[in-house]
Amino acid sequence: MQMEGKVAVVTGGAAGIGQATAQKLCELGARVAILDRNAEAAQATIAALEKSGHTASFYRCDVTVESEVKAAMAAAVAHYGALHILVSNAGIQRYGDVVTTTSALWDETMDVHVRGCFHATKYAIPAMLASGGGAIVVVASVQSFTAINNSVAYVAAKHALLGITRSIALDFASQNIRANCVCPGAIETPMLRETAEQTGSPEKMLESIGRMHALGRIGRPDEVANAIAFLASDDASFITGTSLIVDGGLLVPTGGMGFQESGIGTGEKV
Repeated sequence: MQMEGKVAVVTGGAAGIGQATAQKLCELGARVAILDRNAEAAQATIAALEKSGHTASFYRCDVTVESEVKAAMAAAVAHYGALHILVSNAGIQRYGDVVTTTSALWDETMDVHVRGCFHATKYAIPAMLASGGGAIVVVASVQSFTAINNSVAYVAAKHALLGITRSIALDFASQNIRANCVCPGAIETPMLRETAEQTGSPEKMLESIGRMHALGRIGRPDEVANAIAFLASDDASFITGTSLIVDGGLLVPTGGMGFQESGIGTGEKV
């Protein structure tokens, strides 16, 4: 994968998967603009990238606010003169079932994931068209296909991202724009760590989460970034409208890993 001469925008690029993606794209030769509302973390990421000899810049914006996304995207495109890749990654995790979830929490979750992706793609695509086409990678989740309990807003939002991606893929295929999803399992990010801290036994919780995956561990941000980079690259030129599951085998075992490890349904162990 080579991205010399390419310009990429990564939303939510200050930390976690977004940060790893910005680094990977830079390593492949792209110039990268990070859009994020966390200015301190984003500027630290940019400084680290520049120290390594990469070209990167930061534009503060809240993806839920259309005017901010429009302005940030325009500034990034004006700075680099083109746009070839968009990674729509910004996201949050919120909990609650359909009864306990407040309207405010529902709106917040949908705004960041769904409205944020809508805004990012809405203002990236015209710049891509002016640049001759491009690739969009939306960071969804294994919860785009399944669900965990007490997470109705998050699950619904991640399901919606698949629909947005497929619609963009269909609507803009004839104009040389591809759109795909990456769907991670549990990844070692600040968001996952924050969730684990809420349990009171974070290390035990993370160990339990790792065992849910067939590979027996939680994934790393760079492992997802590698998948994103592939879908954004010319090596994936005949791939659009699809989802790439990067989950360490989380969705494979019927009944979950606990069921599999119990020997039930596997016959006598030898």
